[in-house]
Amino acid sequence: MGAPLSELSDLELIAAHQRGDERAFAVLYHRHKHFVFNVAFRFCGEHAAALDALQDVFAHLAEKLPTLQLTARVTTYLYAVTRSCAVTQRRKRARFIGGEELVEDDLPALPVTDADNQRAEFNAVLATLPVAHREVLLMRFVDDLSLEEIAAALNVPLGTVKSRLHHAIAKLRENPRLRAYFEV
Repeated sequence: MGAPLSELSDLELIAAHQRGDERAFAVLYHRHKHFVFNVAFRFCGEHAAALDALQDVFAHLAEKLPTLQLTARVTTYLYAVTRSCAVTQRRKRARFIGGEELVEDDLPALPVTDADNQRAEFNAVLATLPVAHREVLLMRFVDDLSLEEIAAALNVPLGTVKSRLHHAIAKLRENPRLRAYFEV
């Protein structure tokens, strides 16, 4: 008897699913759902839209899985699909007019902590970066994708990824509010 499904690599899970083991999809889902949600939330900016994008991503994966042939890690493939689904969700919600959707004023205020202030400050500085530079920076250091995987996910040359990352880091190092993050 082989190893439990949870111990198989992503490629082995895809192969198991293609051989007819439907349980392999559930393992892939549980393994990557947080990654997909976090990437979707980054593009959508709201919890409900990110959850809808998460559902769309795994519906897409379920459809493609029987014939899927990966040339990179599953997260590289999922990043590109998630980005597309999240942007679609954001556009759908931007067109929404009326209804019973909650607005910020309807939600109770949460206490603000020092960590919240630091995160807000860091996000404010990140927001000053060009979108392409910010995206590469987050993919590298938050999503832990290699430079090659980023290039594949964004469908851009490796040199472009390196350049964007270099310029993003240089810009962050220039900011006195972030200098402490770069001290060795």
